[in-house]
Amino acid sequence: MYKGGNMKEQIRGLELEELKAWLKENGEKPFRAKQIFGWVQKGVATYDEMTNVSKGLRAKLDETFILDNVKVEKRLDSKKDGTRKYLLSMSDGEIIEAVLMRYKHGNSICVSTQVGCRMGCSFCASTLDGMTRNLDAAEILGQVMSVQNDFGERISHIVLMGSGEPLDNFSEVLKFLRLVNNDEGLNISMRHITLSTCGMVDEIIALADEKLQLTLAISLHSVDDEKRSELMPVNRKYDIDELLSACRYYIKQTGRRITFEYALIKDENDQVEEARKLAKRLRGMLCHVNLIPINPVKERGYKASANSNISKFQKILNDAGVETTIRRELGSDINAACGQLRKQHLDNL
Repeated sequence: MYKGGNMKEQIRGLELEELKAWLKENGEKPFRAKQIFGWVQKGVATYDEMTNVSKGLRAKLDETFILDNVKVEKRLDSKKDGTRKYLLSMSDGEIIEAVLMRYKHGNSICVSTQVGCRMGCSFCASTLDGMTRNLDAAEILGQVMSVQNDFGERISHIVLMGSGEPLDNFSEVLKFLRLVNNDEGLNISMRHITLSTCGMVDEIIALADEKLQLTLAISLHSVDDEKRSELMPVNRKYDIDELLSACRYYIKQTGRRITFEYALIKDENDQVEEARKLAKRLRGMLCHVNLIPINPVKERGYKASANSNISKFQKILNDAGVETTIRRELGSDINAACGQLRKQHLDNL
């Protein structure tokens, strides 16, 4: 909500009704809100580009709001598959990452929701330096705008799977979803958005009650409580039973199929017995398992499972009636896994 006062806010974080309220407060016609919102969502970098808005109003906007809030600091281009890894800076100088992936069905962006992460998952580079702060809705949206402008093509799909835990930043992520889904702006369908969580049960239930038609992806990686707690500290608060119960509630509330992400780590969670346990726990649920050949992080020491083990794991699940696919590896030549580029940048400062 527009707060007023002397500090400049980010205009990308304002919804239509908030823009209307500001316009009315400043003696301007509320119908201008749609025009301004449309320009902002097109990713314009300056107010002068808003050609159907008067110079006087543009000057007021410039005095009050930050517009170009996310800048590209560095870009790595994969020679293998066209994936692009971006190092982006915020208005306060904090650094985050985003990844652009090209598919037959359209261009997809993986965005960050926090600067760093406090979840402590043992296989992830994003958690190595902890969390600095949450990103606000404007900064999450700004990633989409900056990458789309740099790429020169429309982004049609969004994955909230970069640095940070989206449900640990619940209110700003929800606001971002409303902004990016608005038909006066980017108008990206909820069905083209995937939100990935490590398993914050209370927030999964709250998200289910919103009844959004996005895809919920759960980072699972084991259905053995002891093993999962080693890999993912969140499991010490919400165990497997609680998590799967919340998932069933989400399916009931939304009618949407859940994706379970399962990163296969050599000698950790890739054994035949692990696959059988997983099949038993998920059998009959409206779900899909996405097996991920883990992208090794040098600070962690984990190694990717062998291709033969991954195929065997997939077969056990499919034979049990649990639909399972293997994620196509993208951007392996540019360190496209979460947090790797940012970690290198911070280490070099």
